[in-house]
Amino acid sequence: MATSAATTAAVSRQLSQKKQDIQMMLAAEVHLRTKNCDFQMECYIFKRRNDGIYIINLGKTWEKLQLAARIIVAIENPQDIIVQSARPYGQRAVLKFAQYTGANVIAGRHTPGTFTNQMQISYSEPRLLILTDPRTDHQPIKECALGNIPTIAFCNTDSPMRYVDVGIPANNKGKHSIGCMFWLLARMVLQMRDTIRPGLKWDVMVDLFFYREPEEAKQQEDEELLASPEYAIQDFGAVGIASFPAADGEWGLLQLNNPGLNQFLDNPV
Repeated sequence: MATSAATTAAVSRQLSQKKQDIQMMLAAEVHLRTKNCDFQMECYIFKRRNDGIYIINLGKTWEKLQLAARIIVAIENPQDIIVQSARPYGQRAVLKFAQYTGANVIAGRHTPGTFTNQMQISYSEPRLLILTDPRTDHQPIKECALGNIPTIAFCNTDSPMRYVDVGIPANNKGKHSIGCMFWLLARMVLQMRDTIRPGLKWDVMVDLFFYREPEEAKQQEDEELLASPEYAIQDFGAVGIASFPAADGEWGLLQLNNPGLNQFLDNPV
């Protein structure tokens, strides 16, 4: 009887968590973007609006996030996972994801041969690759296919699914959508690793995963610098100087408040 009650509580907690996650994805517009649809993404489409934009079924998106999190947790060493994004909107998100999950990160342009050419200094052979956009990151996907490396990618309605092992249906063009998806995936991974206890909220805000314009980031840094208190720099090794007015004709003479130094000046060695 106690076991069934605990199971019911766990299921209700999971359902409430799923509902909150879907509400967050709706706010980040994870379900909206393009007017084109790849035939392999048709099973993830909920409906098509009158203006031609396809709407993604967020219930299936959440289930695919759970599947991807289980795959990530199954790898013992997080350093064997590489998360990569060539799109500027996804670079901050992958850096934050790697920071909290312990994975390696490649933010920026992919160097051809990173996963296939062993003569390169940057050569690596990961056990799992996580990508933001299969169309933009097509080169690492092809190299992972040659090296038999599984691939997880966020796929839009028009994204090619070739060589993608686990495609998570989502809007991979918007900065809020990309940040929200990586935040949810990182939180699920930490929950499955028992880093975050069940029923407790993650104290990391989703805003940290959002892309920030360089001008906006610089303006915020300047505001924080102006708001910080300024402390006077004191030189404790300096000799104290008394502010006595100099006599007439003795403008270069200063009276020092240091008896030892005055004695040394009067009787030099």
